[in-house]
Amino acid sequence: MTAPHALKLDHLVVAAETLEAGEAHVIEQLGLTDVVPQRGGKHARMGTHNSLLGLWGGAYLEIIAIDPEAHAPDRARWFGLDDDTVRARLARGPYLAHWVARVDRPRSLPRWQAQYPQRLAPVIAMQRGALTWQIGVPDDGSLPSWQGAGQGLLPTLIQWDSPQHPADALPSADCAVTTLRGFHPQATVIAEQLQWLGADALVNVEATLVEPSLAAEIETPNGPRTLR
Repeated sequence: MTAPHALKLDHLVVAAETLEAGEAHVIEQLGLTDVVPQRGGKHARMGTHNSLLGLWGGAYLEIIAIDPEAHAPDRARWFGLDDDTVRARLARGPYLAHWVARVDRPRSLPRWQAQYPQRLAPVIAMQRGALTWQIGVPDDGSLPSWQGAGQGLLPTLIQWDSPQHPADALPSADCAVTTLRGFHPQATVIAEQLQWLGADALVNVEATLVEPSLAAEIETPNGPRTLR
């Protein structure tokens, strides 16, 4: 039985130095031919822009990069894009950096965060065109963590205010996430926070002795592929 407040996969996040590089990475890894990522828009508050690919089940894949035409924001960018470790990783090429989980109403994401400020990142309001949403972003722009562990495996939480979801406007790529897998030296800590969040059914976490990483097993028209 699904928990009453269980979270849902909202979208995957591929970080890239440029949208062009990120799009090429996704196209190559998923073997896409007929459908390719389409440009989404700009996030003026964060100085970023994105491309999107629709996935089955109301989810989507986001490619995100620093917008070279944007003014530097007055705060740290989200998804750790200003972090030196993330920048060093991006220098090696685009990669599946993170995932975002949706908090559905009647639960209120801002109220939940206010109740547990030590566990959940501050919630800010965002807008891109007609889309409006609430999203948890640490003040320093880092990826969510718990007891020092995170590195992209713990989800960013989002709640949509606008009636339309980004996936509703995207052409179907006939791709479905079948398994999301995370690898982390502190797998037990990650698993404990996932269970507390109600997101433990969305990602399988395994222990590793190397750097943390995320991989999505995706069924495509050309068979199963792995996005890393």
